[in-house]
Amino acid sequence: MPVTLLGASEIRALAAALDVTPTKKLGQNFVVDANTVRKIVHVAGVAAGESVVEVGPGLGSLTLAILETGASVTAVEIDHRLAERLPATAAAHGVADGALRVVDADALRIEELPGEPTVLVANLPYNVSVPVILHFLEHFPLIERGVVMVQAEVGERLAAPPGSKVYGAPSVKAAWYGPWRLAGTVSRQVFWPVPNVDSVLVAFRRDPEPRGTEEERLRTFRIVDAAFQQRRKMLRQALAAVLGGTAAEASAVLERAEVAPTARGEELSIDDFVRIARAL
Repeated sequence: MPVTLLGASEIRALAAALDVTPTKKLGQNFVVDANTVRKIVHVAGVAAGESVVEVGPGLGSLTLAILETGASVTAVEIDHRLAERLPATAAAHGVADGALRVVDADALRIEELPGEPTVLVANLPYNVSVPVILHFLEHFPLIERGVVMVQAEVGERLAAPPGSKVYGAPSVKAAWYGPWRLAGTVSRQVFWPVPNVDSVLVAFRRDPEPRGTEEERLRTFRIVDAAFQQRRKMLRQALAAVLGGTAAEASAVLERAEVAPTARGEELSIDDFVRIARAL
């Protein structure tokens, strides 16, 4: 029996039956267009037999599109009503036993996942998208690639290169794990309720080898945070507190890392920040 997808009327009926009203607090905007969820899965390159983790499956529209490929899904859902209902929805739409695992939990707190997923595919709540992405890349090293749908502003920031106006701490931290790229736009009209922001798809692929140790990552991220908290200041000033305490000590560390003390954080790549961390 082939997997069938949810239609807009069925999504609204499911929500009504569960007494679910999409809330801004949880960033819930349900996708009600089958072509859109299939597009996300296609961009992610999901294939039969792969293990996928989905964050915030909601009523299951994207979940079913992933399962339609023959992949298995581990779905992490914070709303207990939605988590409880999802297996029944999947079964009613032709999903085989064992293909879907539902984890009723806060994605920002989870540190273990069944199924050892290697792909992340998600329509992420706008208010927690960057923390969720960084949390999953940190805690689940088996995740090797993925596609997330996020607010356009967030997606552009994640994929921004050094020197871009929107390049910032999220850009650098995401780049620690590998390259990111914008992979498509999504119309507001495919959501219920219709959001007041635009959405984009962002794709990533984890580098084959870790960029550094966990200690180096934590040190690098502290330096990144300091650089962008005072992004208008030169690095010798912005990083003084984390590179010794004075501008002169910061300058010495920066020079050892072959980074100009007069540069600003927005000019530096992830490799530049890593060299600073290692020069300490």
